This record gives sequence, structure tokens and C-alpha cells, in this order.
Amino acid sequence: MYTYFLTPLFLSGLVAGSPLVLRQTGPGTPTTGNNSTGTPSTSTGGIDMAAAIKAIMPSSNTCSGAQVPDDCRTADQAAPFIVKSYADFSPGELAGVLALMGLESVDFKFKHNVSPGRPGQGTANMMMPNFVSQYAASIFGEQAVAGQSPDAILSMVTVDEHNFGSAGWFLKTFCEPGIQDSLKTGTDAGFQAYMGCVGVDGNDSTRLEYWNRAKAAFNL
Repeated sequence: MYTYFLTPLFLSGLVAGSPLVLRQTGPGTPTTGNNSTGTPSTSTGGIDMAAAIKAIMPSSNTCSGAQVPDDCRTADQAAPFIVKSYADFSPGELAGVLALMGLESVDFKFKHNVSPGRPGQGTANMMMPNFVSQYAASIFGEQAVAGQSPDAILSMVTVDEHNFGSAGWFLKTFCEPGIQDSLKTGTDAGFQAYMGCVGVDGNDSTRLEYWNRAKAAFNL
């Protein structure tokens, strides 16, 4: 299993104000899908998703001052897409994927790698290009992906409709059923198993901070 997430070098690069390499274009305001009532759904299982995201990702209440404004989404903007993408996920699974996305995207401030600027790496959980290609193929078909550059493929799945669902896709596609079941319990052991599948250190203090906030947000 390849580690596909941002390393501490990425986070240190942000602090140091590293230069933007792969700026994406597009509007800063996402479009949202509507439910049967004609309004976007922002809650699931009695949980206000926007409020949960804000609790897990403290800076997700605003995009003011974002280094890459086109990448940034607030909790309120992201919530409808997350509710739709994770409709069949348990609270434990939701807590796990949101904790992961929060750290990797720096509270939804980034959806592509800006330091060191690796072409094709991105989505809300910062997958490596090989996984991005597989994710895109799972949505659009292999023919749509064949022959495309890494950045072109990434642009296919960083639209709001697909950007936030990538972490769940990875969990269901690459993590063994036992790991998925363990994460459903909402326990620390389940989170550690999930991080092992991802290929990152589950004992990293910053990851644990996100996880602990996620547990609290979902009453785990």
C-alpha cells in the first residue's frame, strides 16, 4: 500500500509560505445537489454535518485568507456533498474519513498538492496520482482516463460532486472488510487500523487531535 497523503513537509511548507505550483481554475462557490424537497441536505443521522465539520476542522468556517481560494470550501459548502457521498456510512466511519480529510486538506483549504507540487496528487484526502486515476476511472470509466495527464485526471474528480467522496471510495476499495468493521465501532483501535490501511502513522499527534474532535462531534 502506498502512502498517498501529505507529509509533514507539506504542512511545514504551508507555514513557510511555499510557492503555489498547481493552481486550479474555477469558481470559488460550489454547486450543490438538491434532495427531494429542493434544498440541499446538510444533516445525517440527526447530526448537523456542517456543525460537525466545523467542530472537527476548526478553520473550516471561512475561506478568508486561503492560500488557494479556488481550492477552499467552507464547512457549510462541503456539508451537502459529504452527506450525499456518505449516506450509507456509520458514525464511526464518518468520523474516521472526516478526521483524515481534515488533516490532509488543512480543513478543506486545499484539494491539490501545492508543496512540493506533485502533479496529479489531490482530492480532499490528497490521494497519490495512481489512486486518483483509479478513482476517476471508477466514476467516468477507464476510456475517459486513458491518455490524460495527471493534472487533467485530477481535475475530473476535484469538482465538489466527487472531491469529498474520495476518502470513502478508498476506504471501501482498499481497506479490508475487517478494517471497515473496526472503524465502524468508533474506537481508537478502529482508527489505528484505518490509518494503517492508508499507510500513515495513526499515533501522530495532529492526526489524533482530528480524530478526538471527530469522536466528540459524532458522540463516539
